[in-house]
Amino acid sequence: MKELSLHVMDIIENGLSAGATLIALMVEEEKDRDQLQITIIDNGHGMSEEMLANALDPFFTTRTTRRVGLGLSMIREASRRCDGHFDIKSKEGEGTEVRTSFRLSHIDRAPLGDIAGSLTSLIMGNPEVDFVYTHRVDDKTFEMDTREVKEALDGLSIQVPEVIRNLAHMIRDSVSDLYKNVTG
Repeated sequence: MKELSLHVMDIIENGLSAGATLIALMVEEEKDRDQLQITIIDNGHGMSEEMLANALDPFFTTRTTRRVGLGLSMIREASRRCDGHFDIKSKEGEGTEVRTSFRLSHIDRAPLGDIAGSLTSLIMGNPEVDFVYTHRVDDKTFEMDTREVKEALDGLSIQVPEVIRNLAHMIRDSVSDLYKNVTG
């Protein structure tokens, strides 16, 4: 995939398919350590030990719409190719955590991409699910929690196109602010 945000979207879709009602996405960039880490945690059904053992096999999937499950294996390989690490933990009945890292300056590292667009598409399509997005660049942090957004909307649906558009702009602007005055 050309953007890491598309990998993120694919992994979050896995959590949604597993019945998650809360998904946390953390993007952490540390310039001095030359590291980008992406963590996705969901409270879905989780996986058995057997399913977890097969999760990285590109020819294994629980989806009925396709015969391959490339998402996890693709991001693992992208991470390894960029001097990073990949880890997945899951417990049946509790959820799944996917953590992947990349050398930030690696020439083969795909750009993060339109994380705001990916996230707001997921929010719009899954209004019953709560999303917590945290983005940290060095010592500056932005956090957005759809539970707080929904409360502030006071009954207005989070699916209203103007709400989604404003949410996407807020995420983009806030993340852009994290990069101001950053060295490296």
